[in-house]
Amino acid sequence: MLPSLDVLRLPTTRVLLTTETFTSRVLPPVACYFVTAFLVLLPRTQPVRIALWPITAILALRAATSLDMCMGQPKLAFFNIDLQLSMVCIAARTFEWTVQTKPFLRAARSSTDAPKRNIMLDTVDLACNLRGCGWDWSQGLYIPPETHSTSSRLAFATSALVSGLKHLFLCGAIHSAVQSFSPDTFGSVDGGTIFDDSLPPHLRYLRSSIIATICAFGIYSVLQAGYELTVVMCVLLFRQHPEQCPPSFDSPWRATSLREFWSRRWHQWFRRIFIFLGGKPFSLLFGRIGGVIGTFLASGFFHHLALLAIDPSSEMWRMLLPFGMMGTGVVIERAVAGNKTGGWVGWVWTMCWLVLWGNVMVDGWARAGMLGGSSVLDSATPVRQPIEQLVRMFDEYLHTR
Repeated sequence: MLPSLDVLRLPTTRVLLTTETFTSRVLPPVACYFVTAFLVLLPRTQPVRIALWPITAILALRAATSLDMCMGQPKLAFFNIDLQLSMVCIAARTFEWTVQTKPFLRAARSSTDAPKRNIMLDTVDLACNLRGCGWDWSQGLYIPPETHSTSSRLAFATSALVSGLKHLFLCGAIHSAVQSFSPDTFGSVDGGTIFDDSLPPHLRYLRSSIIATICAFGIYSVLQAGYELTVVMCVLLFRQHPEQCPPSFDSPWRATSLREFWSRRWHQWFRRIFIFLGGKPFSLLFGRIGGVIGTFLASGFFHHLALLAIDPSSEMWRMLLPFGMMGTGVVIERAVAGNKTGGWVGWVWTMCWLVLWGNVMVDGWARAGMLGGSSVLDSATPVRQPIEQLVRMFDEYLHTR
Protein backbone atom coordinates (compact mmCIF):
# COMPACT_ATOMS: atom_id res chain seq x y z
CA MET A 1 0.00 0.00 0.00
CA LEU A 2 1.25 3.49 -0.79
CA PRO A 3 2.58 5.38 2.26
CA SER A 4 0.11 8.21 1.60
CA LEU A 5 -2.76 5.73 1.97
CA ASP A 6 -1.60 4.24 5.27
CA VAL A 7 -3.93 6.60 7.09
CA LEU A 8 -6.87 4.71 5.54
CA ARG A 9 -5.73 1.30 6.78
CA LEU A 10 -8.14 -0.07 9.40
CA PRO A 11 -6.46 -1.05 12.69
CA THR A 12 -6.54 -4.43 14.41
CA THR A 13 -5.84 -3.13 17.93
CA ARG A 14 -6.53 0.03 19.89
CA VAL A 15 -3.71 2.40 20.80
CA LEU A 16 -3.59 4.67 23.84
CA LEU A 17 -4.58 8.29 23.54
CA THR A 18 -1.61 10.60 23.05
CA THR A 19 -1.12 13.90 21.26
CA GLU A 20 0.29 12.01 18.30
CA THR A 21 -2.51 9.42 18.09
CA PHE A 22 -5.18 12.09 18.55
CA THR A 23 -3.66 14.13 15.73
CA SER A 24 -3.30 11.17 13.37
CA ARG A 25 -6.57 9.34 14.19
CA VAL A 26 -9.18 11.90 15.27
CA LEU A 27 -8.32 15.12 13.43
CA PRO A 28 -8.48 13.69 9.85
CA PRO A 29 -12.18 12.68 9.97
CA VAL A 30 -13.02 15.90 11.81
CA ALA A 31 -11.28 17.90 9.08
CA CYS A 32 -13.24 16.02 6.39
CA TYR A 33 -16.42 16.71 8.37
CA PHE A 34 -15.90 20.47 8.32
CA VAL A 35 -14.85 20.43 4.67
CA THR A 36 -18.07 18.62 3.74
CA ALA A 37 -20.09 21.07 5.86
CA PHE A 38 -18.47 23.89 3.89
CA LEU A 39 -19.12 22.23 0.53
CA VAL A 40 -22.81 21.52 1.19
CA LEU A 41 -23.37 25.26 1.55
CA LEU A 42 -22.12 25.85 -1.99
CA PRO A 43 -23.84 25.01 -5.29
CA ARG A 44 -22.45 22.46 -7.75
CA THR A 45 -20.21 20.70 -5.20
CA GLN A 46 -21.95 17.32 -5.00
CA PRO A 47 -19.35 15.49 -7.15
CA VAL A 48 -16.63 16.59 -4.74
CA ARG A 49 -18.73 15.51 -1.76
CA ILE A 50 -19.37 12.12 -3.36
CA ALA A 51 -15.64 11.61 -3.82
CA LEU A 52 -14.87 12.75 -0.28
CA TRP A 53 -17.46 10.73 1.65
CA PRO A 54 -15.87 7.24 1.39
CA ILE A 55 -12.62 8.70 2.72
CA THR A 56 -14.49 10.41 5.56
CA ALA A 57 -16.34 7.21 6.47
CA ILE A 58 -13.16 5.11 6.50
CA LEU A 59 -11.30 7.68 8.60
CA ALA A 60 -14.22 7.86 11.04
CA LEU A 61 -14.35 4.06 11.33
CA ARG A 62 -10.60 3.98 11.83
CA ALA A 63 -10.77 6.56 14.63
CA ALA A 64 -13.69 4.83 16.35
CA THR A 65 -11.98 1.43 16.40
CA SER A 66 -8.31 2.31 16.84
CA LEU A 67 -8.09 4.71 19.76
CA ASP A 68 -8.40 3.89 23.46
CA MET A 69 -9.72 7.11 24.95
CA CYS A 70 -9.91 5.63 28.46
CA MET A 71 -6.11 5.11 28.44
CA GLY A 72 -6.35 1.60 29.84
CA GLN A 73 -8.72 2.50 32.70
CA PRO A 74 -11.95 0.48 32.33
CA LYS A 75 -13.92 2.89 34.53
CA LEU A 76 -13.31 5.62 31.94
CA ALA A 77 -14.67 3.51 29.07
CA PHE A 78 -17.44 6.07 28.51
CA PHE A 79 -14.82 8.16 26.70
CA ASN A 80 -14.65 5.39 24.09
CA ILE A 81 -18.44 5.57 23.80
CA ASP A 82 -18.22 9.33 23.20
CA LEU A 83 -15.57 8.81 20.51
CA GLN A 84 -17.50 6.05 18.77
CA LEU A 85 -20.78 7.99 18.69
CA SER A 86 -18.98 11.13 17.49
CA MET A 87 -17.50 9.20 14.58
CA VAL A 88 -20.88 7.62 13.78
CA CYS A 89 -22.38 11.12 13.67
CA ILE A 90 -19.60 12.31 11.38
CA ALA A 91 -20.14 9.41 8.96
CA ALA A 92 -23.95 9.73 9.05
CA ARG A 93 -24.17 13.50 8.72
CA THR A 94 -21.61 13.72 5.92
CA PHE A 95 -23.50 10.95 4.09
CA GLU A 96 -26.68 13.03 4.26
CA TRP A 97 -24.77 16.10 3.11
CA THR A 98 -23.31 14.07 0.25
CA VAL A 99 -26.69 13.09 -1.21
CA GLN A 100 -28.04 16.62 -0.73
CA THR A 101 -28.53 18.17 -4.17
CA LYS A 102 -29.24 21.78 -3.16
CA PRO A 103 -27.16 23.91 -0.77
CA PHE A 104 -28.42 24.19 2.79
CA LEU A 105 -29.69 27.61 3.80
CA ARG A 106 -29.68 29.23 7.19
CA ALA A 107 -33.33 30.18 7.54
CA ALA A 108 -32.98 32.32 10.65
CA ARG A 109 -30.16 34.23 12.25
CA SER A 110 -29.55 35.81 15.60
CA SER A 111 -30.06 39.55 15.82
CA THR A 112 -26.36 39.80 16.63
CA ASP A 113 -25.25 38.06 13.41
CA ALA A 114 -23.66 40.05 10.64
CA PRO A 115 -26.31 41.12 8.11
CA LYS A 116 -24.34 39.56 5.24
CA ARG A 117 -23.83 35.83 4.96
CA ASN A 118 -20.58 34.58 6.49
CA ILE A 119 -19.98 31.16 5.03
CA MET A 120 -17.24 30.28 7.51
CA LEU A 121 -19.50 30.97 10.49
CA ASP A 122 -22.31 29.10 8.75
CA THR A 123 -19.98 26.12 8.26
CA VAL A 124 -19.12 25.99 11.95
CA ASP A 125 -22.76 26.41 12.92
CA LEU A 126 -23.89 23.63 10.58
CA ALA A 127 -21.19 21.26 11.88
CA CYS A 128 -21.99 21.92 15.55
CA ASN A 129 -25.76 22.35 15.25
CA LEU A 130 -27.11 18.79 15.49
CA ARG A 131 -30.74 19.86 15.81
CA GLY A 132 -30.59 22.33 12.93
CA CYS A 133 -31.92 25.30 14.88
CA GLY A 134 -32.28 28.12 12.35
CA TRP A 135 -31.67 25.96 9.26
CA ASP A 136 -34.02 25.13 6.41
CA TRP A 137 -33.63 21.39 6.95
CA SER A 138 -35.07 21.31 10.46
CA GLN A 139 -38.77 21.63 9.68
CA GLY A 140 -40.94 20.16 12.42
CA LEU A 141 -38.28 20.53 15.09
CA TYR A 142 -39.71 21.47 18.48
CA ILE A 143 -37.72 24.02 20.49
CA PRO A 144 -38.51 23.98 24.24
CA PRO A 145 -39.24 27.30 25.95
CA GLU A 146 -36.26 29.03 27.50
CA THR A 147 -35.79 28.53 31.24
CA HIS A 148 -32.77 30.78 31.85
CA SER A 149 -32.65 34.54 32.12
CA THR A 150 -31.94 36.17 28.76
CA SER A 151 -31.55 39.75 30.03
CA SER A 152 -27.81 39.56 29.26
CA ARG A 153 -25.16 37.07 28.25
CA LEU A 154 -23.74 37.06 31.77
CA ALA A 155 -27.13 36.44 33.40
CA PHE A 156 -27.87 33.64 30.95
CA ALA A 157 -24.46 32.02 31.42
CA THR A 158 -24.68 32.27 35.21
CA SER A 159 -28.10 30.62 35.26
CA ALA A 160 -26.92 27.89 32.89
CA LEU A 161 -23.78 27.31 34.97
CA VAL A 162 -25.75 26.89 38.20
CA SER A 163 -28.18 24.52 36.52
CA GLY A 164 -25.36 22.57 34.89
CA LEU A 165 -23.51 22.08 38.18
CA LYS A 166 -26.75 21.07 39.89
CA HIS A 167 -27.44 18.41 37.26
CA LEU A 168 -23.81 17.26 37.40
CA PHE A 169 -24.12 16.64 41.14
CA LEU A 170 -27.49 14.94 40.63
CA CYS A 171 -25.97 12.67 37.98
CA GLY A 172 -23.17 11.65 40.33
CA ALA A 173 -25.62 10.92 43.16
CA ILE A 174 -27.84 8.82 40.89
CA HIS A 175 -24.84 6.94 39.49
CA SER A 176 -23.68 6.06 43.00
CA ALA A 177 -27.18 4.89 43.90
CA VAL A 178 -27.44 2.61 40.85
CA GLN A 179 -24.03 1.04 41.47
CA SER A 180 -24.94 0.41 45.12
CA PHE A 181 -27.72 -1.98 44.13
CA SER A 182 -25.13 -4.50 42.97
CA PRO A 183 -21.50 -3.32 43.26
CA ASP A 184 -20.05 -6.66 42.13
CA THR A 185 -22.20 -7.20 39.01
CA PHE A 186 -23.80 -4.39 36.99
CA GLY A 187 -22.33 -1.84 39.41
CA SER A 188 -18.87 -2.81 38.14
CA VAL A 189 -17.22 -2.66 34.72
CA ASP A 190 -17.71 -6.44 34.43
CA GLY A 191 -21.45 -5.89 34.05
CA GLY A 192 -24.43 -8.03 34.93
CA THR A 193 -28.21 -8.16 34.75
CA ILE A 194 -30.53 -5.89 36.73
CA PHE A 195 -32.96 -8.81 37.15
CA ASP A 196 -32.25 -10.59 40.44
CA ASP A 197 -33.35 -14.23 40.14
CA SER A 198 -33.20 -14.69 43.91
CA LEU A 199 -36.28 -12.47 44.29
CA PRO A 200 -39.87 -13.51 43.52
CA PRO A 201 -41.13 -12.11 40.19
CA HIS A 202 -43.10 -9.15 41.59
CA LEU A 203 -40.15 -7.92 43.71
CA ARG A 204 -37.64 -8.73 40.95
CA TYR A 205 -39.41 -6.48 38.47
CA LEU A 206 -40.15 -3.83 41.08
CA ARG A 207 -36.42 -3.65 41.80
CA SER A 208 -35.43 -3.62 38.13
CA SER A 209 -38.05 -0.94 37.36
CA ILE A 210 -36.70 1.27 40.14
CA ILE A 211 -33.19 0.83 38.77
CA ALA A 212 -34.36 1.59 35.21
CA THR A 213 -36.25 4.71 36.35
CA ILE A 214 -33.28 6.00 38.34
CA CYS A 215 -31.05 5.38 35.32
CA ALA A 216 -33.41 7.43 33.13
CA PHE A 217 -33.06 10.39 35.47
CA GLY A 218 -29.30 9.83 35.53
CA ILE A 219 -29.10 9.97 31.73
CA TYR A 220 -31.23 13.10 31.69
CA SER A 221 -29.00 14.71 34.32
CA VAL A 222 -25.67 13.95 32.63
CA LEU A 223 -26.90 15.10 29.21
CA GLN A 224 -28.42 18.24 30.68
CA ALA A 225 -25.25 19.00 32.62
CA GLY A 226 -23.02 18.46 29.60
CA TYR A 227 -25.18 20.65 27.38
CA GLU A 228 -25.55 23.52 29.83
CA LEU A 229 -21.85 23.64 30.69
CA THR A 230 -21.11 23.69 26.96
CA VAL A 231 -23.62 26.49 26.51
CA VAL A 232 -21.76 28.56 29.13
CA MET A 233 -18.56 28.30 27.08
CA CYS A 234 -20.36 29.09 23.82
CA VAL A 235 -21.97 32.22 25.24
CA LEU A 236 -18.99 33.59 27.20
CA LEU A 237 -16.04 32.49 25.07
CA PHE A 238 -17.50 32.35 21.56
CA ARG A 239 -19.95 35.20 22.09
CA GLN A 240 -23.01 33.30 20.91
CA HIS A 241 -26.38 34.85 21.65
CA PRO A 242 -28.55 32.97 24.19
CA GLU A 243 -31.22 32.39 21.54
CA GLN A 244 -28.67 30.29 19.63
CA CYS A 245 -28.54 27.86 22.58
CA PRO A 246 -32.16 26.83 23.25
CA PRO A 247 -32.95 24.17 25.89
CA SER A 248 -32.60 20.52 24.95
CA PHE A 249 -35.19 19.04 27.34
CA ASP A 250 -38.70 20.05 28.31
CA SER A 251 -39.51 18.23 31.58
CA PRO A 252 -39.72 14.68 30.10
CA TRP A 253 -41.48 13.35 33.24
CA ARG A 254 -44.52 15.48 32.37
CA ALA A 255 -45.17 13.79 29.03
CA THR A 256 -48.75 12.54 28.60
CA SER A 257 -48.10 10.55 25.42
CA LEU A 258 -45.21 8.63 23.91
CA ARG A 259 -45.28 10.92 20.90
CA GLU A 260 -44.96 13.97 23.12
CA PHE A 261 -42.13 12.37 25.10
CA TRP A 262 -39.97 11.43 22.12
CA SER A 263 -40.75 14.34 19.79
CA ARG A 264 -40.92 17.25 22.21
CA ARG A 265 -39.81 16.58 25.76
CA TRP A 266 -36.73 14.38 25.26
CA HIS A 267 -33.68 15.87 23.52
CA GLN A 268 -33.74 16.01 19.71
CA TRP A 269 -29.98 16.00 19.08
CA PHE A 270 -30.00 12.96 16.78
CA ARG A 271 -33.51 13.39 15.38
CA ARG A 272 -32.29 14.24 11.89
CA ILE A 273 -29.87 11.30 11.75
CA PHE A 274 -32.50 8.77 12.85
CA ILE A 275 -35.09 10.08 10.40
CA PHE A 276 -32.57 10.10 7.54
CA LEU A 277 -31.11 6.64 8.18
CA GLY A 278 -34.24 4.84 9.41
CA GLY A 279 -37.40 6.87 9.02
CA LYS A 280 -37.12 7.82 5.34
CA PRO A 281 -36.03 4.39 3.98
CA PHE A 282 -38.69 2.54 6.00
CA SER A 283 -41.40 5.03 5.04
CA LEU A 284 -40.67 4.40 1.36
CA LEU A 285 -41.13 0.67 1.94
CA PHE A 286 -43.92 0.57 4.53
CA GLY A 287 -45.53 4.01 4.61
CA ARG A 288 -46.00 6.26 7.61
CA ILE A 289 -45.99 3.45 10.17
CA GLY A 290 -42.75 2.15 8.68
CA GLY A 291 -41.25 5.61 8.99
CA VAL A 292 -42.03 5.73 12.71
CA ILE A 293 -40.69 2.23 13.39
CA GLY A 294 -37.63 2.82 11.19
CA THR A 295 -36.72 5.98 13.07
CA PHE A 296 -36.73 4.16 16.38
CA LEU A 297 -34.84 1.17 14.97
CA ALA A 298 -32.14 3.55 13.75
CA SER A 299 -31.98 4.91 17.30
CA GLY A 300 -31.66 1.37 18.65
CA PHE A 301 -28.82 0.59 16.26
CA PHE A 302 -27.11 3.85 17.22
CA HIS A 303 -27.26 2.88 20.90
CA HIS A 304 -26.02 -0.62 20.06
CA LEU A 305 -22.94 0.91 18.43
CA ALA A 306 -22.33 2.78 21.69
CA LEU A 307 -22.25 -0.51 23.60
CA LEU A 308 -19.82 -2.06 21.13
CA ALA A 309 -17.23 0.47 22.26
CA ILE A 310 -17.08 -1.17 25.69
CA ASP A 311 -18.41 -4.67 24.99
CA PRO A 312 -17.84 -6.04 21.46
CA SER A 313 -19.93 -9.10 22.34
CA SER A 314 -23.04 -7.04 23.11
CA GLU A 315 -26.17 -8.44 21.43
CA MET A 316 -27.93 -6.10 19.02
CA TRP A 317 -31.47 -7.17 19.97
CA ARG A 318 -31.01 -5.74 23.46
CA MET A 319 -31.20 -2.25 21.93
CA LEU A 320 -33.29 -2.88 18.81
CA LEU A 321 -36.14 -4.50 20.76
CA PRO A 322 -36.80 -1.75 23.34
CA PHE A 323 -36.36 1.10 20.87
CA GLY A 324 -38.47 -0.72 18.28
CA MET A 325 -41.18 -1.15 20.90
CA MET A 326 -41.09 2.59 21.60
CA GLY A 327 -42.02 3.11 17.96
CA THR A 328 -44.67 0.40 18.21
CA GLY A 329 -46.11 2.19 21.24
CA VAL A 330 -46.34 5.45 19.29
CA VAL A 331 -48.20 3.63 16.49
CA ILE A 332 -50.58 1.92 18.94
CA GLU A 333 -51.20 5.19 20.71
CA ARG A 334 -52.14 6.98 17.50
CA ALA A 335 -54.34 4.11 16.31
CA VAL A 336 -56.29 3.99 19.58
CA ALA A 337 -56.54 7.65 20.57
CA GLY A 338 -55.35 9.65 17.57
CA ASN A 339 -53.92 12.95 18.76
CA LYS A 340 -56.11 13.04 21.86
CA THR A 341 -53.80 11.14 24.22
CA GLY A 342 -53.34 13.23 27.34
CA GLY A 343 -54.34 13.86 30.93
CA TRP A 344 -53.52 11.55 33.80
CA VAL A 345 -54.53 8.47 31.78
CA GLY A 346 -52.06 9.46 29.07
CA TRP A 347 -49.36 10.07 31.67
CA VAL A 348 -49.90 6.64 33.28
CA TRP A 349 -49.87 4.94 29.87
CA THR A 350 -46.68 6.76 28.83
CA MET A 351 -44.76 6.07 32.01
CA CYS A 352 -45.80 2.41 32.13
CA TRP A 353 -44.67 1.80 28.54
CA LEU A 354 -41.39 3.66 29.11
CA VAL A 355 -40.64 1.69 32.29
CA LEU A 356 -41.65 -1.65 30.73
CA TRP A 357 -39.24 -1.42 27.81
CA GLY A 358 -36.82 0.72 29.76
CA ASN A 359 -36.14 -2.40 31.83
CA VAL A 360 -34.89 -4.21 28.72
CA MET A 361 -32.90 -1.19 27.56
CA VAL A 362 -31.15 -0.59 30.88
CA ASP A 363 -30.48 -4.30 31.28
CA GLY A 364 -28.61 -4.21 27.97
CA TRP A 365 -26.48 -1.34 29.23
CA ALA A 366 -25.91 -3.06 32.57
CA ARG A 367 -24.77 -6.32 30.96
CA ALA A 368 -22.23 -4.41 28.87
CA GLY A 369 -20.74 -2.79 31.98
CA MET A 370 -21.88 0.73 31.12
CA LEU A 371 -23.23 1.37 34.62
CA GLY A 372 -19.90 0.53 36.25
CA GLY A 373 -18.00 3.60 35.11
CA SER A 374 -16.71 6.39 37.30
CA SER A 375 -18.70 9.46 38.32
CA VAL A 376 -18.10 12.94 39.70
CA LEU A 377 -18.80 11.69 43.24
CA ASP A 378 -16.23 8.88 43.24
CA SER A 379 -13.89 10.90 45.46
CA ALA A 380 -16.65 12.64 47.42
CA THR A 381 -16.92 10.01 50.16
CA PRO A 382 -18.99 12.09 52.66
CA VAL A 383 -21.65 12.59 49.98
CA ARG A 384 -21.49 9.13 48.43
CA GLN A 385 -21.61 7.03 51.59
CA PRO A 386 -25.11 8.04 52.80
CA ILE A 387 -26.49 7.33 49.32
CA GLU A 388 -24.88 3.89 49.22
CA GLN A 389 -26.07 3.02 52.72
CA LEU A 390 -29.65 4.06 51.94
CA VAL A 391 -29.76 2.00 48.73
CA ARG A 392 -28.25 -1.07 50.41
CA MET A 393 -30.77 -0.87 53.25
CA PHE A 394 -33.60 -0.76 50.72
CA ASP A 395 -32.12 -3.67 48.75
CA GLU A 396 -31.71 -5.74 51.90
CA TYR A 397 -35.33 -4.97 52.77
CA LEU A 398 -36.47 -6.34 49.40
CA HIS A 399 -34.45 -9.51 49.91
CA THR A 400 -36.00 -10.16 53.32
CA ARG A 401 -39.60 -9.91 52.14
